[in-house]
Amino acid sequence: MLTLTCRTVRLAALPLIAILAFFTAATGNLFADDAKPQPDVIVFSNGDQLSGKFVQAIGNTVTFHSDIVGDINVDWSKIKELHTAQKLAVLDKSVQVRNHQIPANIPIGMVSVANNQITVQSTTNATIAPIPIANAQFVIDETTLNKQLRGHPGFFQGWNGAATAGLTLVQATQNQYSFNGAVALVRLVPTVSWLDPRNRTTIGYSQSYGKITQPAYTDANGNLVPSSYTKSSIYHAGAERDEYVSPRFYFLGQVAFDHNYSQSLDLQQIYGGGIGYTAIKNAKQELDVTATVQYERQTFFNTVTDENQSLIGSTFAGNYMLHLPRSILFTQQLEYIPAWNNLHAYSVSETDAFGFPAYKNFSFTVGTLDTYLNNVPPTFPKTKANSFQFTAGVTYNIKSSY
Repeated sequence: MLTLTCRTVRLAALPLIAILAFFTAATGNLFADDAKPQPDVIVFSNGDQLSGKFVQAIGNTVTFHSDIVGDINVDWSKIKELHTAQKLAVLDKSVQVRNHQIPANIPIGMVSVANNQITVQSTTNATIAPIPIANAQFVIDETTLNKQLRGHPGFFQGWNGAATAGLTLVQATQNQYSFNGAVALVRLVPTVSWLDPRNRTTIGYSQSYGKITQPAYTDANGNLVPSSYTKSSIYHAGAERDEYVSPRFYFLGQVAFDHNYSQSLDLQQIYGGGIGYTAIKNAKQELDVTATVQYERQTFFNTVTDENQSLIGSTFAGNYMLHLPRSILFTQQLEYIPAWNNLHAYSVSETDAFGFPAYKNFSFTVGTLDTYLNNVPPTFPKTKANSFQFTAGVTYNIKSSY
């Protein structure tokens, strides 16, 4: 009679357990390899080859991602071959995307590029004629195309902009400090340049505050001169929502709040709506012009008489952006704000700024803000109608994903 102890059973089972573990690991790795997506491959004109993921092609520029070198941008003329394992959509110059729908004639499938032509392997086995690279305006993956056409970014998604801050401190006979800061955010939906915009949301806030204090002292005659101070304070907050009815024309709604201590303006509130048009839009520059009809409320302080008033007026504005060499960015905003029920109550402002890239997402910004308020109230001491400020600071460029 054969008697097996527990120890004997455990020892006899060890080889079987080892075989099962080896088989599980081997088949697991095999299935993992099958599940892992195959890389896209790009072959350059000099024969070099790079594996990774095709990101997009806009015009003549191809963006390709590799785990080794990261994202690279390369001209089509420097690419000999391209083979993708993912499905891409090729939009030629004749394609127009409307009503958030993909036209039926857009070729979608795995892509091969050779001899300056793009060949798309159709997912429906339909025959697709090769597309000359010169006619391919955009090449993008199918997932991104569907998301941009039909998706809606979350509250914190898709924002681009910048945050700027500058500070000055002086301690001497007089003590002085000044601060300037600004945040500007914009979200354009879709968030890509190769689709016509549906809507745009703009939010901005800027503030400049300074104070010079003179401590109390005794003059040459032994008289005590009390302490004194001089203050400056300017801020602007505003938001705008644009709804596009064509690639360049849109309706808009806006709110704006302004305060200027130097002009005795406690608060100016604007609520209005109107129309806008993108007069210039290309890779180098963009110009938007807008016109609104609005309700405006002005309140003043330190006035001899009551100058607070409600106005019906308009804002005529131009927003210009120019990309200069060495990645320098110039922005300009002009505004003329008349009131129709009081032609004396109008204002004009101009904002200019240069952004100089410094390190990664940081840049250095210098700018000016010039405002003119025609209906400054009678005050003591007298208030000037014009206000000018120069600002400088460090800027962090904001870009959220979608």
